[in-house]
Amino acid sequence: MTELTQTAVGAAPARPPRRRKPMSTSMLPRRSTLSVLVFLVPPLVLYGVAVLLPIVQSLFLSLFSWDGITDMAFVGLDNYVKMLTRDDVFWTSFGNALGYLAICLVLQLGGALLVAGLLTALPRARELVKTLYLLPAVISTVAIAILFQRLYALEPVGLINQLLAWVGLGDLQTAWLSNVQTVLAAVSIPEGWRFTGLYMLIIYAALMAVPRDLEEAARLDGASWWQIFWRIRFPYIRPVWITTTVMATTFALRGFDIPYLLTNGGPGQSSELLTTYMYKTAFVHTDYGYASAISMFIVVECLVAVGLIFLLLRRKDKS
Repeated sequence: MTELTQTAVGAAPARPPRRRKPMSTSMLPRRSTLSVLVFLVPPLVLYGVAVLLPIVQSLFLSLFSWDGITDMAFVGLDNYVKMLTRDDVFWTSFGNALGYLAICLVLQLGGALLVAGLLTALPRARELVKTLYLLPAVISTVAIAILFQRLYALEPVGLINQLLAWVGLGDLQTAWLSNVQTVLAAVSIPEGWRFTGLYMLIIYAALMAVPRDLEEAARLDGASWWQIFWRIRFPYIRPVWITTTVMATTFALRGFDIPYLLTNGGPGQSSELLTTYMYKTAFVHTDYGYASAISMFIVVECLVAVGLIFLLLRRKDKS
């Protein structure tokens, strides 16, 4: 009866509801996903070939004893046991590497943060100052090593010893690269000076992104410069600070060129780092298996350092 009535009055029959297309599981359209893969796959392949593959090869080689010429002899974990229990030079190098890391971090991160903070208050010549601080990062490491050899020299007298004589501290003059007590700091300072400008630019860009209205409101409320920095600026730049700390730490732990060029690990082992010791073990003593074990320790050391950085800074962020 109802159907006859609807047909009589000319009502259209009810249409079945349309089925909705299932939502795509991907957040990007198909064409965008393809574009991302096109641009992402080549860097990943390059990273795998240039970084991951050598690490795997070193891990494999560390289980053998090999001089580069004769057949490899499988020794299992003996290289690691020797490294951790029977090699005093290794532990000396490890201690020197930690001291080298501490000096580099103080100079690079502390100096970068200080200069970046001053640049935000500098009304003029910002670009000139940034260029001057960034210049060491683009100079050849050989040129930097030669420059600091001249600065540290005792005969002929270098600039540092001349300055000590001019201010009446001539008794402190020394051969900075030959003195066991000063050589580690002497090889660490060039590395810290070299990358301070790079990290300064990164931190400066982060500081410039901090909302100025928050700082002005804090000043009107009577906040000191330290309160403004610690309560407003630093929380905003914390992600950048974590990234910069990771970069500086891993670069310092892998530092090789300037210490090797300046002292070659000497005098004795007073400036020997894990990287220079690994290089000598491989290419001077031709013990590639043991050198590979040292290289794997450096990889683990970097991973542990990065994990500690994230753990400490993230915990402070949550608190």
